[in-house]
Amino acid sequence: MLTLLVALLATATSDPKALPAAALKLSQPHSGTNSDAASAGVKGYGGRHGQGGGGGTGVPGIDSLQNWTGQFTFPGYDSNGNPQSVWPYAMVGQPPESGRVTHFRAPVIPVVVELLGADGNVATSFNGTPLVFDPRGEILHRVLESPIFETWPYTSGVTEWADAILRAAFFNRIDSDDNGWDCDHGWHNLLDAQVKTTRTMQIPYGYWFYFYYNDGSLAGAEVDDGAFSNALFPTTYPVDNSTVIGAAELAGDMTTRDITTLLFNNIYLYEGGNPNNCCVLGFHSYDYEPGTPSNGNLPRLYVFAYASYIGPELFNYGFLDITALSHEISELYNDPFGNNATPWYLSPSGLCQNNLETGDVIEGLTSNAVFTIQKHQHTYHVQNEVLFPWFAWESPSPALNGAYSFPDETTLTALSPPNLLPNCVPGP
Repeated sequence: MLTLLVALLATATSDPKALPAAALKLSQPHSGTNSDAASAGVKGYGGRHGQGGGGGTGVPGIDSLQNWTGQFTFPGYDSNGNPQSVWPYAMVGQPPESGRVTHFRAPVIPVVVELLGADGNVATSFNGTPLVFDPRGEILHRVLESPIFETWPYTSGVTEWADAILRAAFFNRIDSDDNGWDCDHGWHNLLDAQVKTTRTMQIPYGYWFYFYYNDGSLAGAEVDDGAFSNALFPTTYPVDNSTVIGAAELAGDMTTRDITTLLFNNIYLYEGGNPNNCCVLGFHSYDYEPGTPSNGNLPRLYVFAYASYIGPELFNYGFLDITALSHEISELYNDPFGNNATPWYLSPSGLCQNNLETGDVIEGLTSNAVFTIQKHQHTYHVQNEVLFPWFAWESPSPALNGAYSFPDETTLTALSPPNLLPNCVPGP
């Protein structure tokens, strides 16, 4: 749909790197995957979380955030088409039966993006505006006051966004006296936001385009995913401060125990070196670093979410402000290490996938993808999410109110067809 993006729309000005913001209406905004990071040669951790089980203990042999494990049983096929019926998973915090509150230090790291010209200096737009995208100021303020980090009265309790989703998903496993109206008691997994040092990312010439509104003001930028990942992840060990994550780790702003948010201002990714393949709005992942004697030589996993704050009138389907961040934080809670495999499923939008990504199933819907929340005289746009029982093919759903989606329980009401092979080919 974006084949005219560069060839035609760029002709609206004399600047071949300038694209009208209206071009984004032609794109399919979506979440990235671990492959977006891996494409840049990012160091990865090859371990798995094992079979989990009812005990709810955390993933053994790693230095990372607090987590618990479990498993469900349903006949399906793995990524290679081999039959599999037991599906282990890991999630943040402690298991629902614990009835405990888990607080996570939640660094929020604003990342300023500078688009460089061929001379290595910060480029300017066709009207002389420096191509610098800064998420501080009003954007940072909006995010800190948003439902991501502040409570709101959901049907599963007065709590934070991602905690409300987990509570709804595992409502049948929460103590009957735990009504969720008090975040100091009962089962909760909460983020304690802390703004950390701003980092700067520079994207070299040839790996970016920028978008502008009709009045000439900057609307955002699309950046090559490989160039983005190279500037984000440390590629050497020991890490240095030449990348955003490396600098944050060295400063202690980002630790293995945290849930870190890397906040950007309207920076979207195009994939495969093709600017027509836009737009990734965010992804959740981790930076893997080898262990040291001080931590018993355990592999270190720094878990984070990258997301862009979305400006007005850019995308269809109601995607605005914290839609991408709400998507990624929910998925991080449900799949912190990016390896919670599930049977292959087919979403109503036609997405074929086999992992526990709560936002991906819904992001392609043309209606009911977004849920609005009023806070501090602002309307926030969070994405509706799929609940765990949908991925486990539980029918009826044991989640709150028998739902498969949240907060809007009408967004997804039916299960995927079962018995699917890779690429969602019907199995024998």
